[in-house]
Amino acid sequence: MQRLAEHHAEHQPFLPLTSFYPQHQNVRINPSSISFQMWKDIPVPFYLSVHFFEVLNPKQVLQGEKPVLSQRGPYVYREYRYKTNITFHNNDTVSYLENRNLFFQPDLSNGTEDEYVVVPNILMLGAAVMMEKLPNVLKILLSGALAGLKQEAFMNRTVGEIMWGYEDPLIDTINMLVPGLIPFKGKFGLFVDFNNSNSGLFTVNTGMKDISQVHMIDSWNGLKKVNYWRSSQCNMINGTAGEMWPPFMSPTSLEFYSPDACRSMTLVYEQSGKFKGVPTYRFVAPKTLFANGTDYPPNEGFCPCMQSGIQNVSTCRLNAPMFISHPHFYNADPSLVSAVEGLHPSKEQHGLFLDVHPMTGIPMNCSIKLQLNLYIKRVSGIIQTGKIKPVVLPLLWFAESGSIEGSVLKQFYNNLVLLPSVLDYVQYIFLGLSVPLIISAAVLMAMSKRGAAEKSPCPPSTQSKRPPSSETTPLLHDADTLSQDDAEA
Repeated sequence: MQRLAEHHAEHQPFLPLTSFYPQHQNVRINPSSISFQMWKDIPVPFYLSVHFFEVLNPKQVLQGEKPVLSQRGPYVYREYRYKTNITFHNNDTVSYLENRNLFFQPDLSNGTEDEYVVVPNILMLGAAVMMEKLPNVLKILLSGALAGLKQEAFMNRTVGEIMWGYEDPLIDTINMLVPGLIPFKGKFGLFVDFNNSNSGLFTVNTGMKDISQVHMIDSWNGLKKVNYWRSSQCNMINGTAGEMWPPFMSPTSLEFYSPDACRSMTLVYEQSGKFKGVPTYRFVAPKTLFANGTDYPPNEGFCPCMQSGIQNVSTCRLNAPMFISHPHFYNADPSLVSAVEGLHPSKEQHGLFLDVHPMTGIPMNCSIKLQLNLYIKRVSGIIQTGKIKPVVLPLLWFAESGSIEGSVLKQFYNNLVLLPSVLDYVQYIFLGLSVPLIISAAVLMAMSKRGAAEKSPCPPSTQSKRPPSSETTPLLHDADTLSQDDAEA
């Protein structure tokens, strides 16, 4: 901050009053800062919107035909976030757990959690691909067990069951045949660990000593890097926890670590704008975010890869053949879209974005969107997989969206936008007033000197020579003329 102030002092005729307004102090993680309560108990109304892809032709898919999908939903949940176990450390960091609670919102949803949806049998088809390279005897035993449990490649379950879990005897059967293949017990659901849970122990910088490091991650669950991927660069934990960023942002890029995606993500600047009067920078996902290692070599560490536009997350998802992508395979290889029917990718509906106030690093409006996909195929020895052709099949996509509203927006606008603007105007008013005051003072000084010259006695003419007449010395000329007139009188 001192170097920044010195730089401005060298290049500006005067410092704006807003340079002395402590905006940077308001975004430090400090109980006395304006943004602390917002950081601790996020007041922004976040919503989780989930869209399922229903398989309309499951029997035909088993015969090798292309899957036909129909998007269902959205099923909308109000998301509450709050931090616990907040512990400040002596090295300018603070640790915390961020908890999430989700509540279904029927009035905002297009359907209920009791509705049935035909989707792939994720456990069965996932286990089949995972067992593909195991001895045939194990696969035949699994196929027999599946038949006894009446397990099929596609299932008809409620939205609530797929989201929050259902009891499935297949879990115990698989663990009995291949111990450790599915290292969990009880219910299986895609979001079972998402509700009434936390995203891990974050330790971040408070910015008390260096404001440029505020919110930057020091460690996650005690780790400086993860070990899911094949390169040190891909395993790095970069950026912030995705809630706030350091102030005085530049229009380049921002980074955050996503425990759900098991990796750090970099978004790039797209454009400047305003959100309800507040200046913002918009950051979006680059096309390289989920590119494969061939198209974008730095992503080689996330491989084994398939087409660009999907990322293999099996190493952090119990080795299941799961992939993440943008919804509807937006920005992905066109072959992924054409492999199924019913997808219509578009930037407006499926592109993620973050609108951030650059002076404070606080997001004003955001929508983070991801799609969950399952790789399915025919596996010899497991007759339940039929003649399924290899395909990356979309299961669902979701958006976590929120924007600052109401009294929080008003307080933010007044303290961090309006007040600095008023201070800027005030400085120019002071400057405008100072100009006539300076002129008035100069005039008064000149008049005072003139009055003093007129009152002082003139020296006798015999003791000095008359100065030559000059247009630049009218006062002296007038004084000499006056002395001659007095002598003649």
